Amino acid sequence: MKLYRIHLLSLILFAALVAGCSSRAQDRAGAQPPAPIVLVSEVRASDVVIYSEFPAQTYARNAVDVRGRVDGYIDKWLFRPGQEVHTGDILYVLDVRPYLAAVEQAKGNLAQSEADLDFARKQVALLQAEANLAVAQANLVKEQQDYDRLTPLVEQEAASKQDLDAATAALRAGEATIRAAQANVDQMRLQTQTQIDSTAAKADAQRAALRTASLNLEYATIRAPISGLIGDTLVPVGGLVTANAQQPLTTIVPLDPIWVRFKASETQYLAFKKNPEPLRSPLTLILADNSNFPQKGRIENTLNQVDPKTGTLEMQASFPNPKHTLLPGQFGQVRVETEVRRNVLLIPQRAVQQLQNIQTVYTLSAADQVELRPISTAERSGDDWIVTQGLKPGDRVIVEGQLKVRPGMSVHPQPYRAPAPISAARSES
Repeated sequence: MKLYRIHLLSLILFAALVAGCSSRAQDRAGAQPPAPIVLVSEVRASDVVIYSEFPAQTYARNAVDVRGRVDGYIDKWLFRPGQEVHTGDILYVLDVRPYLAAVEQAKGNLAQSEADLDFARKQVALLQAEANLAVAQANLVKEQQDYDRLTPLVEQEAASKQDLDAATAALRAGEATIRAAQANVDQMRLQTQTQIDSTAAKADAQRAALRTASLNLEYATIRAPISGLIGDTLVPVGGLVTANAQQPLTTIVPLDPIWVRFKASETQYLAFKKNPEPLRSPLTLILADNSNFPQKGRIENTLNQVDPKTGTLEMQASFPNPKHTLLPGQFGQVRVETEVRRNVLLIPQRAVQQLQNIQTVYTLSAADQVELRPISTAERSGDDWIVTQGLKPGDRVIVEGQLKVRPGMSVHPQPYRAPAPISAARSES
């Protein structure tokens, strides 16, 4: 305030000296020049939104390298560099003949395995063994009956002992045959189940092989994994594609939304933490030609640490980009709303004169005489300055015609009409 008073006193003394010299010169000339016409604007109070601007750069967050999943030579290339592609669009077609052959071979192997499984499930050997067991059981019944008939006859000496011994031996042989046939049935049942299980497992393996072969055939047609703008091909038609190649075939960059990164200082970050409301407000992207991008963005992420080299924290925002106007790598400015100031004084920027660190304006008294006043300003609001000291509401400042006037001179004021007043204030910090 003391410095402000010193500047004010200096300017008053200077204005008085200039006015005195001018008056003496006019007295000597003996003529009074006509009052010049000047354009005047009245100081007004208004509410303005304060914005901060940050250098920013666009980038593609989810860019994808297109790579081959199987080996093969490129047979067809079906896109143009810079073309917009959509998910599932065919980009390359490899030589599919080896993979078609692998599919046919896998189908044949699966058919053979399924036939073997069907044969095993019919249990032919087991049925034969069970039939042999049934025959042996029938024979045993007959042999038992022969033995039962001969036993009382031999006791009555109506039959020979030799016939009974033969019947006994046949009965014992029949019982042994039954046991052998039963064992054979058990063995055939186990073998049949084992054969069914192994053949079923083989069929499952053949089905998996067929799916793998079919998948490899599908991978021989390389499709776009995402939608976006595609780059140039790095492997020409006839070139070899390998699944483990370090170099991708091409790159797809998604453009909607487009991502923007910018950095805020530690002071700004702490201010945002105290008042997070600005981070929820829509963002404006100012392009390199100073035009505003029509779509509004929003802050999506902030990184988890401050860069110790620059003392800044990176923030990431997304902007809808339906017309794909923006491309990754473009520079611009992100405008963030920081606060709303109430009842601040505004004057046109053209009214302010600056000499080193001193800002002044020409004002008019009630008698339309010119006065020189020092002022202090804050942020700009469109084509206006926010004035913090030196003026009050209702004061009239000269916007055009400053070169024709000097302190103490009478002028003929006319109203100044701003071409396009803007209410958004921009932070100079």
